[in-house]
Amino acid sequence: MTEDTAKISAAEAAGRAMVARTRFEKEAVWLPVLAVNHWNAGEMVIAGKTFTDCVIEGPAVMAVMNGTTFDSCNMGSAANPRNLLLKPLGDRIVGAIGMSDCRFVRCRFAQVAFTGDDALLAELEKGIVAGNAGMEVSGGDAA
Repeated sequence: MTEDTAKISAAEAAGRAMVARTRFEKEAVWLPVLAVNHWNAGEMVIAGKTFTDCVIEGPAVMAVMNGTTFDSCNMGSAANPRNLLLKPLGDRIVGAIGMSDCRFVRCRFAQVAFTGDDALLAELEKGIVAGNAGMEVSGGDAA
């Protein structure tokens, strides 16, 4: 063990390991902790990660950025699906967790709202409404 690594706490080592990962599979991911670990590593945006069959947990607002995709995901539950979508009023998004070039496959989102440009919000709205309608037809709950 070097002198530098001896000074790293277990929590910091775990945070660094989380930042280094590119794949998350079949696990719960607490989005605020993932974001803070990236920020502590000097990375203000979470980029290049793939999440498969995960539960993505908030509370959080996700800024969906370039290259981020959602494939067969349950985006969350709300009586009005538009309540999961937040429209920025200025020219920048502040206080949200930026996700760039990330891929979400068959993930379920809990207590996560989404923000981005108008085209993205419209696309997400269509997907959330269609997903909730599909759950109603099958007799399930949209949560």
